[in-house]
Amino acid sequence: MEATATQISARPHHTLWGDAYIRLRRNRLAIAGAVIIVLIIIGAVIIPYVSPYTFDKQDITAILEGPSREHWLGTDSLGRDVFTRLLYGARTSLAVGIFTQIIILLIGIPIGAVAGSLGGKTDNLLMRFVDVMYAFPDILLIILLRAILGGSIFNIFLAIGLVSWVNVARLIRGQVLSLKQRDFVTAARAMGGSSGYRIMRHLIPNSLGPIIVLVTFSIPRAIFAEAALSYIGIGVKPPTPSWGTMIRDGYDVIFAAPHLVIFPAIAIAILMLSFTFLGDGLRDALDPRLRK
Repeated sequence: MEATATQISARPHHTLWGDAYIRLRRNRLAIAGAVIIVLIIIGAVIIPYVSPYTFDKQDITAILEGPSREHWLGTDSLGRDVFTRLLYGARTSLAVGIFTQIIILLIGIPIGAVAGSLGGKTDNLLMRFVDVMYAFPDILLIILLRAILGGSIFNIFLAIGLVSWVNVARLIRGQVLSLKQRDFVTAARAMGGSSGYRIMRHLIPNSLGPIIVLVTFSIPRAIFAEAALSYIGIGVKPPTPSWGTMIRDGYDVIFAAPHLVIFPAIAIAILMLSFTFLGDGLRDALDPRLRK
């Protein structure tokens, strides 16, 4: 009898994620986005082992060359291979997109969960703080934090993360306010479960679906923020490749070598669209209105 009860309690969770996977697999744009993301990740990982060039290797005999057999996407104003730098730049963009989300989740989830679970004055105080943070223009606050923290790549992650957590906090608070009235949370409270136990054991795990969707949509925003910072010269420091830096450097010679702007811009657009398509697919797959 005990085994049967365990199976029954586990079945809804299994069905939920199983149905979501089936719906996601049927979404061709989401699958295409996921495939492109995986291919970019693979290219960024293996590029040091397959490319005859390094991202900072200069060849003064091959300056501003167009695409050719030796240089698939041409060379820049210092004779560096654009294809190699593009894939090295993918490392920077993916690192920014992923690590900033970790910082965002570490800040936003506890604030939103505590506010929604405790309610009252605590909720009011934390949400007013969220509103104050939300009122600041993101890019200006990122520039200010970057100036205070310094220009290392980790500080760029931190600056973007410290600015972008408010949406996660609001989402988690809304989810917790909805979930804490459910029977399983009420039962945990009646059995003596502390607020921390209810948050960690019941409220946050049951909010994972919306969190996953929001994170997927937030990654391209972080990638674009880093590219914008690098474009205006306060992002990743040279010679470390960044797609924003490559566009800025190419803009000076855009009429002589337009490929220096076109290829990084296309790379940014493709990666951002891929995450957007994947996020759309995950949102539809995890939509409770579509569950059977």
